[in-house]
Amino acid sequence: MRCSRTLQQIGLGDGVQRAQTCLTPHASCHTGRVSAQTIVILDFGSQYTQLIARRIREFNVFSVVLPCTAPLDEIRALAPIGLILSGGPSSVYDADAPPADPALLSFGVPILGICYGLQFIVHHLGGRVASASRREYGHAEVSILDPAAPLFAGVPTAIEAWMSHGDEAQQLPEGFRLIAQTSNALAGIANDERRIWAVQFHPEVHHTPLGSQILRNFVVGLCAAQADWTPTRFIESTVASIREKVGSGHVLCALSGGVDSSVAAVLVHRAIGSQLTCVFVNNGVLRKNEFEQVTRNLREKLGLNLVPIDASERFLDQLSGVTDPETKRKIIGREFITVFEAEAERIAAQAGRIDWLVQGTLYPDVIESSSVRGPSQTIKSHHNVGGLPERMKMKLIEPLRDLFKDEVRRIGRDLGMPEEILGRQPFPGPGLAVRIVGEVTPERVAILQNADEIVVGEIKAAGLYSQIWQSFAVLLPVRSVGVMGDQRTYAYTCAIRAVHSEDGMTADWTPLPHELLKRISNRIVNEVRGINRVVYDITSKPPGTIEWE
Repeated sequence: MRCSRTLQQIGLGDGVQRAQTCLTPHASCHTGRVSAQTIVILDFGSQYTQLIARRIREFNVFSVVLPCTAPLDEIRALAPIGLILSGGPSSVYDADAPPADPALLSFGVPILGICYGLQFIVHHLGGRVASASRREYGHAEVSILDPAAPLFAGVPTAIEAWMSHGDEAQQLPEGFRLIAQTSNALAGIANDERRIWAVQFHPEVHHTPLGSQILRNFVVGLCAAQADWTPTRFIESTVASIREKVGSGHVLCALSGGVDSSVAAVLVHRAIGSQLTCVFVNNGVLRKNEFEQVTRNLREKLGLNLVPIDASERFLDQLSGVTDPETKRKIIGREFITVFEAEAERIAAQAGRIDWLVQGTLYPDVIESSSVRGPSQTIKSHHNVGGLPERMKMKLIEPLRDLFKDEVRRIGRDLGMPEEILGRQPFPGPGLAVRIVGEVTPERVAILQNADEIVVGEIKAAGLYSQIWQSFAVLLPVRSVGVMGDQRTYAYTCAIRAVHSEDGMTADWTPLPHELLKRISNRIVNEVRGINRVVYDITSKPPGTIEWE
């Protein structure tokens, strides 16, 4: 089945414009159902929407994320056993509110509204929603007024929850009752006869400690879902779907050597074997010695047919004089595709036409790059999402597009991949280009490579590498005066960044031991020419992002 979502228009070899094909059997492009039971999540634009799907998958229940504007027939075709309406940034009474069909509230299956979803239910079933006299953002204490409500089974009468709303329901529709509230506003409503429940807080985020229990009560209790979605089923379904789509065609894989692209490559290799050729490009902004090390690992430990290409001069020439972060990302994305297409033509001359391109895109890349499912706001583009040209000569295979990093690692372990590869910290597609604030030059790349090697090496030596989501160095375009050997220096500033996260959507800075920071700083200023000052970034996400650009 061809995906109904057109992320971009691409040009095939015959020059005909067609919709991009998506091969993600477990998400909103449902080309390979792995479960007879599906929870459909309708996205109204919340940055947290995919966290809802993530929580449901933790119950081993299959979930699908669709835009709130999805036609009713598309929703009905999935035969959902339950619907969840996500949060969102809009107001239901605004003229430009997301145009979801209110008829979805009459599907006859259990429905759970979250934040904006609650307001959508109230607004369209005859209640009243208005701007709150006092907004609620952050932690709140919720009082459970009806402990017997099935949505709150096993939940104490007072819980901590995460609020993020400026509107509130001021009058409930007929047949609904209040089941939870805060000191400021209602927090939960129910209509048992219509099988509709809703909460004003966000149970999907970790800041609501008992949120998973509430979601489980809805999914397993009220929807009677069976725990039959597992990594094994995902692998089997994905492999079968790729094999069916590709047929006898040839596939090119864009490999970075990181967890995502490596797992994607192994999945596709399991499906089509020798029809897959992997290409690893040195874009000039890799970590120190990474090109040689990754090439060796991919060949020897994964047994992949790998073509390494050193295009570092080409990329650095294109980045010369560029300081805007978005422009950097798009240049790198464009050059990647150009290199891949050139390699595809070379391989095609020997093995036949290359029809498909594999990428290890994950959902955090997608949600920060473009509103592909709902009216969420773009944070930044990613080279493998927002940087693709409007015309390509290959169709995309993105088997991990709707997974989070921890899910990808579980898939990799089920595929038997070595922990040395699966345990690598995430590394951005644009590489060190987004860790060099300002212009990217060969000199600055070399400086950052040396500093970053010290940061990662010391964190590994301290036994902390596997406990940290990402740890790295950033080169700032800030020069300051220093003194070394009784001589004045005027050199760059290096920032150290270390964060803890579960999925990359939110992150907290990691309080590294002072002695470790002291060793890192001392080594950098003594061993890396060009840096004379080191600072530590203690910004969480939000408000910052993990990468500096």
